Amino acid sequence: MNDTTRARLMKVSTATLTTVLFKRGFHNTFLQKLHLVGGATANMVGPAFTLRYIPAREDLDGIEAFNDRKHPQRVAIEECPAGQVLVMDCREDASAASSGGLLLTRLMKRGAAGVVTDGGFRDTPEIAALDFAAYHQRASAPTNLIKHHAVDLQLPIACGGVAVYPGDVMVGDAEGVVCIPSGIADAVAAEAYDQTIYEDWVAVRIGEGAGLFGVYPMTDDAERQAFAAWKRAKASSYPLSVAATA
Repeated sequence: MNDTTRARLMKVSTATLTTVLFKRGFHNTFLQKLHLVGGATANMVGPAFTLRYIPAREDLDGIEAFNDRKHPQRVAIEECPAGQVLVMDCREDASAASSGGLLLTRLMKRGAAGVVTDGGFRDTPEIAALDFAAYHQRASAPTNLIKHHAVDLQLPIACGGVAVYPGDVMVGDAEGVVCIPSGIADAVAAEAYDQTIYEDWVAVRIGEGAGLFGVYPMTDDAERQAFAAWKRAKASSYPLSVAATA
């Protein structure tokens, strides 16, 4: 993912991204039932680094399992590259934690862009105090070993009902998380950024009392000309538009 794509994705909403992806034929890209726990104030943007859990088994998942330096959960925390998002497949089971405050603090200190699970986190009051994007289903105090056995890294997973492949671009905001297939991330980011400019103008027009017809969607020639003039006047506010970077 290049710097321009990352910068554009920092400025767009997951709602806009789902619409852009829908126009390209992708219907299932918004991870379901997840919400932001961390105190992050900016979008989460980064390639997916994946971890998969299967159901725990008593003979393999005693507390001593964490003594193994090859334990995939611990390895994920220590190897997720800076700028990437750790994405965990917990089979949508939040009855035990996917991870906790100490591990997520370590992940944050290592420079990760964020963390996503379709299960739950423990130590959520501490996580909420971090300036770090952390998304989960709900709080869950029990240790992951009670329900989850970490098995592998960097393979395709399911998270929140969405297929996530290593390297797919994850974008999170206050509404939730979207997964963008890596091969179209640059084009989606460019289209979503320009769509955001248009939607900002629509918000202005609606605030002025304009109706939807002819404005949203854009079907009226006079409105199209008015938008073009507004966009020229606001060009410095949108330095990453396709026209500005062409």
